[in-house]
Formats: sequence, C-alpha cells, structure tokens
Amino acid sequence: MYSRSSDPGGTPGRRSPAETETDAGVEAARRRRRLAAAIGKSLRELAIQLSLLNHQIGARLELQDVDIDCLDLIDRLGPLSPSGLARQAGLHPATITGILDRLESGGWVVRERDQSDRRAVLVRAQRDRYPDLMRLYAGMNRSMNEIYAGYEESELEVIADFLQRTANAGRGATDALSDNR
Repeated sequence: MYSRSSDPGGTPGRRSPAETETDAGVEAARRRRRLAAAIGKSLRELAIQLSLLNHQIGARLELQDVDIDCLDLIDRLGPLSPSGLARQAGLHPATITGILDRLESGGWVVRERDQSDRRAVLVRAQRDRYPDLMRLYAGMNRSMNEIYAGYEESELEVIADFLQRTANAGRGATDALSDNR
C-alpha cells in the first residue's frame, strides 16, 4: 500500500534542490525564448516602419525606395563603381543603371571617371542636396536622440553591438540568397 512516508521523492509538495534548479532552468529558457521572440517582432516592426518612412521621404523627393537605399550606400561606402554598388545593394547591374540615372538627374550623385583607371566610372554623392534629405529625417532623428538619452553609455554599447551583429547577419543571409540564384 502506498503511503507518503514511503514515497522515495520525499515530502509531497516539496521539491528537491535538483528539481528546483531544473525548474528554474526551464523557466529561464522560456523567458529567453519569449524575449528573443519579442526582439524578432520588434525588428520586423522596425523594418516596416523604416520602410514606410523611406517611402514617404522618397515620394517627397521623387525617388524610389531603392534609390534612397543606393544613395545611402554611395554616401557610406563611396565613391563606388556601378558594379560595386550593384554588389553592395544585391541588385542586377542593369537595375543600377536606372537608379543612377534617377539619382544623377535629381542632383544626388555624379558619375566621374576613376583617376586610377580612366576606363572606369565612380559614383559620388553630391552633398549639396543633403540638407533636403536631413530636413525630412529630422523628426526621426529627434525621436532617436530622445531614446538614446534614456540609456546609459554601457547600455548604448550593447545596443550598438547587437544592431551591428544583426546587420552583419542580415548581410550574410542576403549574400547567401544572392549566391543561390
């Protein structure tokens, strides 16, 4: 006959230290999965909101979303050759021609001969148009500055590291898909 005193697990309702530790580990793993899911959801929402912002800004500047992306690449990494821009943007070189035509006609970029190889062309950003762009991003920049103010420097370092690693992961995933065409 079963009795509580003969239960090898000990006193009912009491958990052994090993069981308590296991439960804590399981709960910690659940919390981590929930946090990871929340971060993933927030990153998707951020991507959508930034895409919508870029779309609105592009419409005001008579640029397509991809034009703004390429302009940003040229600004950050340039000057770039058209083929280099195509690689960085993950776009076909023929697509880049149309994008550069729009950016050049709007005064956003200039195509120049490469001084080290006169046969090659480099694309440079025209900085005199940037005040127009910065004016349109001013609201977002103000909001971001307010958000930064709520974090300690060490927290901002962690956030910056996370975002850089996330961007690198995105680049890696994009490159892998581009290689599999």
